[in-house]
Amino acid sequence: MMKIIIIDDEPLARGIVKEYLQMHPHIDVLQECGDGFEGLKAIQQWQPDLVFLDIQMPKINGFEMLELIDQPPCIVFTTAFDEYAIKAFEAHAVDYLLKPFSQERFDKAIRKCNDQLQKGGSDYNTQALLNAAAQIPQQSQRVVVKSGNKIKIIPTHEIWYIEAADDFVKIFTAEGYFLKNKTMGHLEQVLDPHHFVRCHRSYIVNIQQITRIDPYEKDHHIAILRSGSQVPLSKNGYGKMKGVLGL
Repeated sequence: MMKIIIIDDEPLARGIVKEYLQMHPHIDVLQECGDGFEGLKAIQQWQPDLVFLDIQMPKINGFEMLELIDQPPCIVFTTAFDEYAIKAFEAHAVDYLLKPFSQERFDKAIRKCNDQLQKGGSDYNTQALLNAAAQIPQQSQRVVVKSGNKIKIIPTHEIWYIEAADDFVKIFTAEGYFLKNKTMGHLEQVLDPHHFVRCHRSYIVNIQQITRIDPYEKDHHIAILRSGSQVPLSKNGYGKMKGVLGL
């Protein structure tokens, strides 16, 4: 028996998926969810084999929800998303269904998921999809993190700087810092390079927060932020900083 969860903010869309699933008696619908918060909790509780997931939802979107899951299940997107995301789906998703979709197209997605599950799941594909989706402009405007049992949405302009912390990064804001399970390289690629500079192997800084840059030891500098925080600049990082600032 394949266990699935349906996550879509439109009741009609969830109803269509359930209707099409009547042709697949080997599938058990564990839960329906109307937003990403509810969907995240359901996935953590039930550990489904497959999730039918919409992208454009209130609160947090489908991509942001997937980022918060340690071991994502197989995903089939049910979406009317734009052409940029479609390229990411084609390269990395198990499958995607463009609304409105037919029973025949739905059945094909189920067959692909069965094949994928027999190969051992799709964690790699899901992570590759998220990396590709990060290049979509809408995904670079905010960062979503887990803070205890809560989910925090951080607009990127509120980020002061980011510091490497083993397998995580620390994202510093006026509210303190938040841990996120991403690499510095990923965030360097995702964040707007006109506003965020990888100024050191272990630091990314929001240049809007810098008040001055002081010399520090040989070939190194320190960026002083509005908050009073100090961020080190390596020799290469200082060179990149001067290029972005036009110095």
